[in-house]
Amino acid sequence: MRSLTEGDLDVRKTVVRRAIWIALAASLAGCSAQGSPYSDPGAQSLPPGSTCQTVRAELNRMDGRGVPSRVQAAAEGKRLAPAQQAEVDRYNQLLAQYLGARCHV
Repeated sequence: MRSLTEGDLDVRKTVVRRAIWIALAASLAGCSAQGSPYSDPGAQSLPPGSTCQTVRAELNRMDGRGVPSRVQAAAEGKRLAPAQQAEVDRYNQLLAQYLGARCHV
């Protein structure tokens, strides 16, 4: 068995480098075919029985009860009572539905 020379090692390094570049190019091509992670996924449908108006009305009622201040408190890491945390979760869920369905447009 012969030992590897400097030239053999250079060839192997070149082959490995090219394989890495080809794999990188292939993976990037796959990502571009799927769209960027920041691309618009399109409007989401609302749950059955919900409309933009009903979701907005519930958000308005929660706004009147001061839930946004509890949402802010939760975002700052403050501890909330279980009932308050449930309101925060519901508010965030409704807001995600409202924005996801593009009711605000």
